[in-house]
This record gives sequence, structure tokens and C-alpha cells, in this order.
Amino acid sequence: MTAIYLDNNATTPLDHRVADAMRPWLWENHGNPSSIHQFGRTTREAVENARSAVAQLIGGAAPEVVFTASGTEATNAVFWSVGSAAEFQGHVVLSAFEHPAAQASADRLEAFGMTVTRVGPGSDGVVPAEAVVAALRPDTRLVSLMLANNELGTLQPVGEVATACRSLGVPVLTDAVQAVGKVAVDVEQLGVDFLILGGHKFHGPLGAAALWIRKATPFDAWMVGGSQERQRRAGTHNVPAIVGLGRAAELAHDELVPRQRQLAALRDRFEAGLSAIPESRIHCRDSPRLPHTSHVAFLGAEGESMTIRLDLAGYAVSTGAACSSGIVEPSRTLLAIGLSPEEALASLRISFGINNREEEIEGFLVALSENVEALRAVAPLASTPSG
Repeated sequence: MTAIYLDNNATTPLDHRVADAMRPWLWENHGNPSSIHQFGRTTREAVENARSAVAQLIGGAAPEVVFTASGTEATNAVFWSVGSAAEFQGHVVLSAFEHPAAQASADRLEAFGMTVTRVGPGSDGVVPAEAVVAALRPDTRLVSLMLANNELGTLQPVGEVATACRSLGVPVLTDAVQAVGKVAVDVEQLGVDFLILGGHKFHGPLGAAALWIRKATPFDAWMVGGSQERQRRAGTHNVPAIVGLGRAAELAHDELVPRQRQLAALRDRFEAGLSAIPESRIHCRDSPRLPHTSHVAFLGAEGESMTIRLDLAGYAVSTGAACSSGIVEPSRTLLAIGLSPEEALASLRISFGINNREEEIEGFLVALSENVEALRAVAPLASTPSG
């Protein structure tokens, strides 16, 4: 049996058209973009073409795009830039369920002397814009609010927050890694100052991401030692990966609407089929969500065990828990929206991709029902209704 991949929020399969675009830059075309000879000029042109494609995807200008190795690197860079420019004085606001890169970066600034406010989401998985605005202070240096939550798929009111922050001169960072390529993203409509995207979330290569910085926004490089990226990120360009990111951006731009329809149809078919599984709960179903993400609790069945059983049955999904020091703990995101630890531990994230087909969903629903029933029978997880 061919394994079925349903964990596209973790990473997506590389599109064969992206691989085709990358291939010459892995072998024939091997110049350093910083070199002035013809090999360097050729690779430099490829990098700039990719930059333009990324900019077009998010409605920005090419010179505002900085290539990085990952969204984590880009997040660290923004927090470091803001903190160092403020001499590590002042205040930062972020949501309580930001990506760990933002959480850890905020912790670092806090250790250096800054103060941090974390604003929690409601039970609908959405951080209230008014709560973020209420947390602002005269010395607030940065607001960080992801565009789409990576676990629940819920969309956040970034534009509303950015509008309020702009009137106060507070820069806004949005981690749009999960959103870009799944929903329309326009930096001008959002009104943010920094936006992060990652190629491997929309069928591009691993190791290629981008940080968009609004023109004239102050930014001090985190990685130094070279003049690359207009001195905003030192280091030799990973040309094959950047070319792949650019091609993935072109495809996402051109195919966004049909992709949205396909992904939403797969998710909706899956969620409709859950009615056949007793005690299943779809989290944040009525909230604005990404079209491809479904987060579900199967009360009485432990999520990690379900993930293992489904893997053995040929289906890759993600659990609603995190493993730390060998101990399985409930996801902080799920606890933040008010789920009980038991319900959080009984949760799975299923995220569909453009390579998935409806017949795969039918088979998955059968395997899911069988394994949930079996797990409840042999190792029931006590459930406590969430508040």
C-alpha cells in the first residue's frame, strides 16, 4: 500500500515543476551570484528573477524581499533587529500561540531587559484584535501576530491590528508561513512592516524562505559578514533552493484559486465524514480558517497512539501534543483556546495538499474510524469536557 500524506502543514511535497526548475542550478549552472564574471551574472539573474516572483506573490516590491534559509531564521532576525535598535529597552507584544521561533525570540529579548506581553486567543482560535491593541504601550517596539495558526489553521486579524499599530508608529511582524500559497496574501492590504514566508509550505524546497521588509523600515542584519541581500543577510546564496522558491511562488500565484477550491473540497469532505465517528469534535470549525487544515479531537483516544496506528495503516497525520524530555504534553495552542488537557491529548491535525485525492479521504475515514474504535477499546483516554 502506498502511504498517504496528510501532514502538509509540516511540509509539502516538492512540485515536480519546481524540481525541474532547480535541476540546472544543481549541476550545470554553478556560479556564485556575488561574482562579476558570466557565471556569477547568470546565477545573479536567477536569484533576482526568484525575488520578483516572491514579491509578486505577496503584492510587494522585489527590493523589499530578503532571502533566508527558514522562517525561523527570519523571525529571529526581526526580533533581534528590533531589540538591538532599542538597546533592549521597551516592550514587545505577541500572541500566546505564535510559532516557537517567535516565542523563543521574545524570551531572549526579555532576558536582555525588554518586557513582553502575550495575548491569548479566544475559544474560537482567534486572537482578538482589540486585546492586542489594548496591550500596546508608549514604549512598544514590535507586535508579532501570525497570519494563520499552524495547528488550528485559524486566520488572525492582522490587518486590523496593523492599522491600529501604524497610527501609533509600532511595527508589525506577521508570520505568514502557513498562509502564503493557501490564501491570498497582500502586504499592502495587511499593512504590516515585516512578513515571513517559507517555500516548503507551498510545494517549494526545504531551506528557502523569505522575509519581506517594508521600504524604509529600520532593519539591522542579524547575520553579518557579507554584502549579500543589500547587506540585510550575509552569506552565499543557496541558488538552487532560491530558484525553487521562486518557481513555487509563480505556481502558487497562478494557481491559487483552483488550489483553494481543491483543498477546501477535500477538507469539507473529510469533516462531513466525521459524523460517522462518535465523540469527534472539530476545533474552531466556524472560525475563518485555512482551506486545507482540520483539527479534530477523538475523545477517549490518545492522539500520539492514534498517529502511530494511522502511520502503520499508511496515513501520515500530526498529533495535537508535543514531546518534551520524553513526556507527552498537551499542545500549548490547544490549552490556550480552553481545551482540557485530555481533549488536547486526544487531538489530531489533518492538513491536505494538492497531491491528495478524494478517494484517499474515503479510505482515510475508514482507517480512522477503525483505529479510533480499537484504541478506545484497548487503551481509553479519560476525557474531561473543555470549558
